[in-house]
Amino acid sequence: MTLTTLDERTALVLVDLQRGIAGGATQPFTGPEVVARAATLADAFRARGLLVVLVRVSTRPDGSDAVPGRTEAQRPSNRPAGWDEIVDELAGHPSDVVVTKRNWGAFYGTDLDVQLRRRGITQVVLGGIATSIGVESTARAAHEHGYHVTLATDAMADLSAESHTHSVERVFPRLGERGTTAEILDLLTRSHPAAGLD
Repeated sequence: MTLTTLDERTALVLVDLQRGIAGGATQPFTGPEVVARAATLADAFRARGLLVVLVRVSTRPDGSDAVPGRTEAQRPSNRPAGWDEIVDELAGHPSDVVVTKRNWGAFYGTDLDVQLRRRGITQVVLGGIATSIGVESTARAAHEHGYHVTLATDAMADLSAESHTHSVERVFPRLGERGTTAEILDLLTRSHPAAGLD
C-alpha cells in the first residue's frame, strides 16, 4: 500500500456508520472496530481543522424514494426506529457535515460535491460500511468528480471478507491510494501539524 500525500484541503468522508449498519455482522473487521478507527481518524481531522463528512443512508417514511428497477435483493421495508442515526462515537460535532443519501453512493442525489467544492476540498479519505457497496460507490464517484481518493482499508468492512478484499485489492488501486488508519494518521501528522499533537 502506498500513500504519497494528503492535500492541504483534504476531507474525511465516512459512509453509513450508523446504528442499523455498524451493528451488523461484518468482515474482516467488526463494526465496532471500524467505528473505533473511524472515530480516531475523525478526531485527528477535526483537531487540524479539516472537514469531516458523515454520510448516512435513509428512506422516506412513505417509501417514495424506493430504489428504482427490479433487483433480486430489495431493501427491507420495515427498519427499526433510529436505524439511520449516526453512531454515538461519531455524532455530535457541530463542525461536521452530515449528508443523507438514498442510494449506495454518497454523491448521486446529494449535496456532497457542493459541500466539498465550496470549501476547496481536493482530496477525500474514505471509510465506512460496506466496502464494496457504499464505500466503493462513493470512491468511484469521487474519482469521477476529480478528487484525489485515499482509502482507509482497516476503517471499512463488508458483509463478506471476499467482497472487502476484491474492492481493496482489485478496485481501489484504480481509484486512489490505500493505507491503514495508522499510516493515514502518520501522514496526516507529518503533512498537517497541529498544536499540542504529536
